[in-house]
Amino acid sequence: MQAAVISVSQIWQWKGYDIHYVQAGSRQADRPPILLVHGFGASTDHWRKNLEELEKDFSVWAIDLLGFGRSAKPNLEYSGQLWQEQLSDFILDVIKEPVVIVGNSLGGYASLCVAAQCPSRTVGLILLNSAGPFTEIEVKQPTNPLVAALGKITRSILLRPWASRLLFEYIRNRSNIRKTLEKVYLDKAAVTEQLVEDIYRPSCDPGAPAVFAAVFKTPQGIKVDILLNQLTQPLLMLWGEGDPWMKVKERGAKFRQHYPSLTEYYLQAGHCPHDEVPEKVNTLIKDWVLNSFGNI
Repeated sequence: MQAAVISVSQIWQWKGYDIHYVQAGSRQADRPPILLVHGFGASTDHWRKNLEELEKDFSVWAIDLLGFGRSAKPNLEYSGQLWQEQLSDFILDVIKEPVVIVGNSLGGYASLCVAAQCPSRTVGLILLNSAGPFTEIEVKQPTNPLVAALGKITRSILLRPWASRLLFEYIRNRSNIRKTLEKVYLDKAAVTEQLVEDIYRPSCDPGAPAVFAAVFKTPQGIKVDILLNQLTQPLLMLWGEGDPWMKVKERGAKFRQHYPSLTEYYLQAGHCPHDEVPEKVNTLIKDWVLNSFGNI
């Protein structure tokens, strides 16, 4: 094992936009590099506890998706397809060899898109409380006309710039960021001032409100079950079982249904297990990668 290298923050030009990324660790001839992809509203900073440990054994990269972190925030239509293209090009142009791609939440969905649709870019996939829709069997049930109308009105209001801006300003308030994090982390002590600041800081960038508003217009994208049916690489799933945003057990069962060869672990954590219980996540990632791809 080579000596670890201090993390280096860099900028990559992609389609005329600045993309921020961090690289740590040394290239290893007998093991693949690891690429870390954050979730909605997060950034490379959310992987700080993982970078400092994984760099001891791997070449590790973390990237800010377009619209987040220290990357550019243009007024675009954001989608899984856009981020898939960004990640795929980053692997090809910057890392220059297939990776084990690791994604949390929204970043998990984008990572799955890359692994399933650009198989030459990855050798393995690790998902942590991954987002993304499954194909649902439509069951027609009686609809309350008032509820349906209110839903349409709410969505139409949120599509208006003034309304999404007001909601954005409310959500990005530091105290509200903390309240949200304390709901999705089981260990409240893990919600530090640094974590709150890491999420608040990018929200001050000029393009941040437009990115937030674009969420309400984002196309749903390819269904997770379709992507899993295209996937050929080994898959490790790590679940924070205390996640209030997901029915983790039910969601895990759906993943197993469509990809029975996966490996999975359930951890005492919330939506972001890599930050809440980093020691456990780092060990699971390290052991799985070395056992699956050591001496490749």
